[in-house]
Amino acid sequence: MKKFTLLLFVVAFIPFGFVQAQVGITAVPFLQIEPDSRATGMGNTGVAIADNASAIFWNPAGLAFQDQSQIHLTHANWLPAFNADLFYDYLVGTYHVDGIGTIGGHITFLNLGEQTRTDETGLELGRFNSFEISAGLSYGFSISDNFAVGTGLRFIYSSLADGDVSGQSINPGSSVGLDLAALYKSNPFEVANRNASLSAGFNLSNIGPGIQYTDNAQKDPLPTVLRAGWAYKMDLDSNGLNTITFANDISKIMARNERVGADPENPEYEAMGVFEALFNSWGSYERFNGTEMVSVSLAQQLMFGFGLEYWYDDLFALRTGYYYEHPENGNREFITLGAGLRYNIFGVDFSYLYTLEDDHPLANTIRLSLLVNFR
Repeated sequence: MKKFTLLLFVVAFIPFGFVQAQVGITAVPFLQIEPDSRATGMGNTGVAIADNASAIFWNPAGLAFQDQSQIHLTHANWLPAFNADLFYDYLVGTYHVDGIGTIGGHITFLNLGEQTRTDETGLELGRFNSFEISAGLSYGFSISDNFAVGTGLRFIYSSLADGDVSGQSINPGSSVGLDLAALYKSNPFEVANRNASLSAGFNLSNIGPGIQYTDNAQKDPLPTVLRAGWAYKMDLDSNGLNTITFANDISKIMARNERVGADPENPEYEAMGVFEALFNSWGSYERFNGTEMVSVSLAQQLMFGFGLEYWYDDLFALRTGYYYEHPENGNREFITLGAGLRYNIFGVDFSYLYTLEDDHPLANTIRLSLLVNFR
């Protein structure tokens, strides 16, 4: 009988211990990593902006308002505080077809490094690599000049380990996730003799069956997330050279585990069905916080992002933001900084995450994104 080092599960799940879903951690939480440096530099806000290729993640309805083709690549060394061999890559491309609209596709890859396989005596039996990957297509459709809907479908593959543990075979898990989204963009209007616009949107992402890694284990739910938000953009001068955008996103994990069994000393939980959870995850839930079971209210389950972006002549941008999760529901709190450059068809975006908690695993996370825009 073989066993696997605890490190495998630490590197697989500690980065996302801040996105716990009702008692346990959802499967494949890498799907929640915000992929592009622009939105992450604005405090993880993007559902109401969604004006580039990364709309596939934030709000696929935003594709309906795009009339260009793009390629967008993001890379980040993940959890730099751990000095581990972890990295995250996100490649997305969009293609505009006259009369049809803009179609997008993406590949997301999280490398979890090389792990050691041992037997029950601690004898090393070899090494293996752990990783997670997803790939999918998205499409946005205009209902009117101001309103669009969008959808996306992705295949998810998670290879955390192989071999046997306690007589059970460990296999890669797989699933599919569906996105449903909408976006409203107002016509330009004047505020203090300056052009302004307002947008609002929502995205319900990763709707799908859970993932199972062993034959007898229950399925762990996907990180189904409801995200809603608004953005307000305004010119700072009469010629539109200087613009500023304020954005706010509110999100919530829609997965839910429910308690089964009558033993109060040894409670057992199993995942709710995905569609059942969409309607029954609006109340409080119980969660183990490391020392005891605590109840997390609906208000405490909400995650908030606030962002600010300044552009000069669509060539140079400065960004900042703030992100907050309640301590009983993830305990992520950080300030973000970012910058962007555009020249001809090329763009570069940079973001930096400053955590407000000492020794936080996400401290000093840097993302770098490259963008090629084919008009």
